[in-house]
Amino acid sequence: MSERIGQFFVESDGGRDRLEYTEYGSGDDWVVLLHGLLMPRRMQQPLARAMAAQGLHVVTLDLLGHGRSDQPADPLVYSMTAFGEQVVALLDHLGAEQAVIGGTSLGANVSLEVAVIAPERVKGLIVEMPVLNNALVAGILAFVPIMLAARYVPVTANALQKLSRQVPRGIVPFWAGICLDTLDHRAESIASVLHGVIFGRLAPSRSQRRRIQAPVFVVGHPVDPIHPFVDADMLAAELPHVRMERASSILEWRFRPERLTVAATEFALECWQDRPATTRARTRKR
Repeated sequence: MSERIGQFFVESDGGRDRLEYTEYGSGDDWVVLLHGLLMPRRMQQPLARAMAAQGLHVVTLDLLGHGRSDQPADPLVYSMTAFGEQVVALLDHLGAEQAVIGGTSLGANVSLEVAVIAPERVKGLIVEMPVLNNALVAGILAFVPIMLAARYVPVTANALQKLSRQVPRGIVPFWAGICLDTLDHRAESIASVLHGVIFGRLAPSRSQRRRIQAPVFVVGHPVDPIHPFVDADMLAAELPHVRMERASSILEWRFRPERLTVAATEFALECWQDRPATTRARTRKR
């Protein structure tokens, strides 16, 4: 199984920006995996490798302002629609007519956005921890203070960035390294990304979501105020072709990933075989 790093460029009102991605495997059965807010694409590496080992051609992307992609300090270039357009631009760059699009948190919402703006490019969706109506208050309470600190007390974020860069990633556990990578942002970039996401459209409207015809694999977490299970459950009820999985907690897919990884991989394979086993039945947690 090969792994390759690539890059491409997107144009916006702010100029020309570089985005970086990693490919796992090969073939025409494409899957694109997207990260959470301020997190790097490397967070999806375990799932990408597992999927590629089953014959899927997986790509993980750093959206603008994240990871090793450019991080312009302009809030106007950050929005769910812009992120969705970046995924479509990635498919164009790769020469992929369609892909299963998936992601976590921010990546889940961007996946829904792609299904709305370019439904013909979407073979299926993998949506973990969508952030919809019921997450608004908790999201504002969690991220607005970070945005304000980064904007008006930038020394805090810049000091954390310098400290995170002092720790070699090879000597820390995988998820500790992901946390360190998440801290590796300049203050002005953090403030701009959060401003664009918080004060822009959070997700497609309910009427737009109900028109999504692609099969969807939804994963919800209990006891998670920023990603309440009720949002995942509501999304599943809105969609015509859905399979719902209830994780035991937000940590299950991080530290005990086997069950959900197998389920997501089987779903993606079935999408490419044009026989996704979608159902409205809720599967029990284990």
